[in-house]
Amino acid sequence: MASIHREVLIHADPAAVWDAVRDVGNVHTRVAPGFLTACRMESEPLARVVTFANGIVARELIVDVDDAVRRLAWSVVGGRMTHHNASMQISAEGPRHTRVVWIADLLPDELAGPVATMIDQGLAAMKATLGPPSRP
Repeated sequence: MASIHREVLIHADPAAVWDAVRDVGNVHTRVAPGFLTACRMESEPLARVVTFANGIVARELIVDVDDAVRRLAWSVVGGRMTHHNASMQISAEGPRHTRVVWIADLLPDELAGPVATMIDQGLAAMKATLGPPSRP
């Protein structure tokens, strides 16, 4: 089973980053606009259907939103993956800095490269959205 582990440091308040991440239905506007272009919520079970900029559409079951440890867990169902579980955890890293840890486990193994690339792109969009504005 492929396991992908990525981290990024964002110059932003951890509470503000968590507030955006835990808003699972607005991930396309609050967390990673440009990387994600749409999000539609479903209930029973709680899920979101996200559309990526590259055209991929994924249905993600929301497994847990844990405010105590600032952790979101989800699982992609359907599509080419036979197994997928992922989590994102938000933690303080010094004053006004946030560490974001994104872990995904998936099958088949040959999807690890493309999924890792998408995770890297998602974290870059997240850092650009939630961090300070870029200076020219």
